[in-house]
Amino acid sequence: MSDALLEHASRSIAAGSKSFAAAARLFDASTRRSTVLLYAWCRHCDDVIDGQSHGFGNGLPGADPACLAQLEEATRRVCAGEPPASPAFAALQEVVRRHGIPERYPLDHLAGFRMDVEGRRYHSFADTLDYCYHVAGVVGVMMALVMGVRDEDTLDRACDLGLAFQLTNIARDILDDHASGRLYLPAQWLDEAGIPPEALSAPRYRPALAHLAGRLVNAAEPYYASALGGLATLPPRSAWAVATARAVYRQIGIRVKTAGPAAWDSRLATSRADKLRLAFVGGLQALVSRLGRPSPRPAGLWTRARPDPATARHAGVAAAP
Repeated sequence: MSDALLEHASRSIAAGSKSFAAAARLFDASTRRSTVLLYAWCRHCDDVIDGQSHGFGNGLPGADPACLAQLEEATRRVCAGEPPASPAFAALQEVVRRHGIPERYPLDHLAGFRMDVEGRRYHSFADTLDYCYHVAGVVGVMMALVMGVRDEDTLDRACDLGLAFQLTNIARDILDDHASGRLYLPAQWLDEAGIPPEALSAPRYRPALAHLAGRLVNAAEPYYASALGGLATLPPRSAWAVATARAVYRQIGIRVKTAGPAAWDSRLATSRADKLRLAFVGGLQALVSRLGRPSPRPAGLWTRARPDPATARHAGVAAAP
């Protein structure tokens, strides 16, 4: 396996997500490699659509649909075993080969970017959750497959964690997204709060917007709770890493809610000391998960469409021996 490829992917994660990079260090070396490679592909696709670099810059939404079509075609090609055209797609190809990840999951992820390219608006909270699945929930599913998970119940829990992460991100980034022409808050919620979408960033609406951000953070809680129930099925090091990532992102949401109207005065994050403390908390949660039966998945959660069992075995690239 190419060390140069891993170095490329590691630079991507270090620049694009300090929170995920910190948690990724807790995986065993083999799992860490695959998670970092998968992240690098996701980051590359996001940057192509946003016209940014590692999630930063002054890129504008609404990339040329041809860019998305190229990403989709390149994804199909590497999943079919054809030579990759760039390091990001070499990273994806290694991961899908090694772990038998079906093509439908990377393509589901790209479908989330299509929503951005098309400027989709979200009427209900269920619509927002559908977006969250495509840009984050399905990534949770793929990450779980990398960790060796194959049962659909645990994959649902991994999807739930991705949904919780994205709801947290939306709450934190409402004003930045709006400045870029994107709006993920449900139109129903904005109507109820009396916030005109076109004037969402106006200072007079900041208290009402803070209420909606808190509503998003609250809505993420049962998905964060569900994710705890999947820890016991993961290898110990993976459980520790996942629990730590969960604790770090959840803490960001808590800070958004606590900050109220000041939540967007600066970009909220966790400090190095916070990450060390939450890594300890994550380790304890991973240990406790081994001591008893997991709690049932909370009722009423949005649930991804599961694959057809009759075709699932033949839908992806075979795992490497």
